[in-house]
Amino acid sequence: MSEPMTQDLYLIGVDGGGTGTRVVLADAQGRELAQGTAGPSGLGLGVERAWESILAASTQACVLAGVTVDWSRFVFGCGLAGVNNRDWLSAFRAKAPTLAGLSIEHDAYSTLLGAHGGEPGVIVALGTGSVAAVLDRDGECRTVSGYGYPSADEASGAWLGLRAIVHAQQALDGRVPADEFSQALIEHVGVTDREGLVVWLCDANQTAYASIAPVVIAHPEHPFAARLLHDAGHEIGKMIAALDPSGSLPVALCGGLGKPLSEYVPAPYRERLRAPLSDSAHGALKLAQREAARLGGA
Repeated sequence: MSEPMTQDLYLIGVDGGGTGTRVVLADAQGRELAQGTAGPSGLGLGVERAWESILAASTQACVLAGVTVDWSRFVFGCGLAGVNNRDWLSAFRAKAPTLAGLSIEHDAYSTLLGAHGGEPGVIVALGTGSVAAVLDRDGECRTVSGYGYPSADEASGAWLGLRAIVHAQQALDGRVPADEFSQALIEHVGVTDREGLVVWLCDANQTAYASIAPVVIAHPEHPFAARLLHDAGHEIGKMIAALDPSGSLPVALCGGLGKPLSEYVPAPYRERLRAPLSDSAHGALKLAQREAARLGGA
């Protein structure tokens, strides 16, 4: 698409987490033009890194759409992990480039907007971290979980990986028999012995642990992995129950682990699962549209 001659604003919806960043670029009327991806932009990994990833993904989308990069003509709507930390949020705002507008919400809220189209419902977002949220029938939003790595974020990729690597540790020591699962874990982190694993553990962050989750999911018959997966499903059920005690709202499991973990959700909750209508990046695009309307730019 060629560059428009008008000075209309462009809108960008940002889904920023601990593993990667996804953006949706749209024109002033909200018509999608392109998407882009880049590295992590969860605020817990650093504010400067977050902006680098967001602008890289946004630039990629602009190139694909044939749109000239001039951030002063862009309104950003950001759904980001870590904005509940006020210091991180303040620093993120301070590092922003000159923009036409900026709206920032927790990624749980942008995920809600995307998953249920702004209608009442529950989401459990399962990626590097995890958080669950409800938009109730009064329009109020409430969240549970999402306290962050390493103590919380139950059923997330980092939560699974942090627990799964214990099996590799014990297998290397001979505390449990070495098996296919332990070998897959060891190969995934790229080590061959105890000393190498210690070095990996010293350097590992939430993104590194989350990268282990697919190894767990690929070994559902292994007793250790199976226990982790069922524990994850149980934790998802607890989040749903806390957010919607009446059991009357639809539930969407979102994020990269939403689909693979859905079969481990206890039956009473699994029956209420619905596929999300769209994703957090498109939910964040709604934030950008609202901000543009507030500014009189759309």
